[in-house]
Amino acid sequence: MLVALTGIGLSAAAGLNAYIPFLVVALLARFTDLVTLPSGLAWMESWWAIGVGAVLLLADVVLDKVPAVDTVNDAVQTFIRPATGGIVFAATSAAEELEASSWVQDNPWLPILAGVVVAGIVHAGKAAARPVVNAGTGGLGAPVVSTLEDGAAVGLSLIAVFLPLLVLLVLALAVWGLVVLRRRWRARRPPRTRQDGPLPGI
Repeated sequence: MLVALTGIGLSAAAGLNAYIPFLVVALLARFTDLVTLPSGLAWMESWWAIGVGAVLLLADVVLDKVPAVDTVNDAVQTFIRPATGGIVFAATSAAEELEASSWVQDNPWLPILAGVVVAGIVHAGKAAARPVVNAGTGGLGAPVVSTLEDGAAVGLSLIAVFLPLLVLLVLALAVWGLVVLRRRWRARRPPRTRQDGPLPGI
């Protein structure tokens, strides 16, 4: 169960920013004993992988805060974020030894698939919401929302590794917050009139 929660948390973080959970896992594996990477993913803790990840993170952090450019960046990240989600989910499979479970060994494709799905869902929500935020704030909301997303990716990655039992609570609160914000945004929209075009169902 802890393996799944850790993987879900890291994958969800990858849906917001692919490089933050990647670097969290890579650095912990490189400098601590908290994360032990499977042999097939040992390259993650190499200096070249960490260096490339850091450069890409810097680029993503900058581009994601520029209105319109952030939408293009989201399009480019459509494949990168889910793929990274699959990688970081699979990278935590070494933790199955701590739980005396063999489900990862018996089904090695499951962590990758689960990570791709979770990260893909989060990325889709992020990509769909950003144009709405930009349009509603004249572009001023892009850097604010992007900073919040980066902070959420860092926090969720650390929680996934150190306090995996809190992952479900954090994700539940995030979904609740999105629902509340969506309802408030809809409530603030002016009602449609006949001058705006035909009303639905008329």
